[in-house]
Amino acid sequence: MTLPQLSVETIQAFLICLVRVAALIGTLPLYSGGQTPMRVRAGLTVMLTLMIFPLVRATLPQASMEPVSLLILLTGEGMFGLMVGYLARFIFTAVELGGTVIGYQMGFAAANVFDPQNQRQVSLISQFQNVLAILIFLSLNIHHYFIRALVNSFEMLPPGHWDFSGGAVPYLLELAGKMFVLGIQLSAPILAVLLLSGLVLGIMARVFPQLNVFLLSFPLNIGITFLLMGLTLNLMVALLNQEFSDLEQRFRLLFEAL
Repeated sequence: MTLPQLSVETIQAFLICLVRVAALIGTLPLYSGGQTPMRVRAGLTVMLTLMIFPLVRATLPQASMEPVSLLILLTGEGMFGLMVGYLARFIFTAVELGGTVIGYQMGFAAANVFDPQNQRQVSLISQFQNVLAILIFLSLNIHHYFIRALVNSFEMLPPGHWDFSGGAVPYLLELAGKMFVLGIQLSAPILAVLLLSGLVLGIMARVFPQLNVFLLSFPLNIGITFLLMGLTLNLMVALLNQEFSDLEQRFRLLFEAL
């Protein structure tokens, strides 16, 4: 049995497609962390590329390219894939930001746990909210959005037809700013009550000087936080549902900006 002969043009086109897919997989929250073995990520990247390559072959370069031109094109494809992947990364960063702020305000500043996804210590509350966000991400099949956006991107923006000097970078900076707003929105109800609790404890300390407010504040703030987290869980889920549902529109706006 003879193996099929692959032309240089086909190999280069497959490599271009592979780089765009690899950059996207490398930034998705589910696969970019350390808990996903490198072999799994590499296998998923190659398998996904083999699946979509026949669908997008017509949009890829048909002629062979010089090494320098190919390297420039591959670099641009990698940057494009990173931009698409960071649309979801911004949401998870906002979730982590909100959880970190809550953890510090409730007195869990030293109660950090190891996050295998990012390979670092994070707040206990932040880790809980991050896992919840991943579950919502999977339950809404948002990873399907990325696969669909990846295929559509080859039709809307064939390799080499992007322009990073346009409105893409300002648009990503705008989304990065909204990340902080989302983080505050996720933590605002709990922060407001904790600030009120601190005010009440401060008044009690002035009225009853013999009262040990420092020891009283820890169990009180922790209890209030866990109670409010249970009461506002539906609000958090609704906010994340809205953010994840807006990803398709953000894909379109990013492609138009490029």
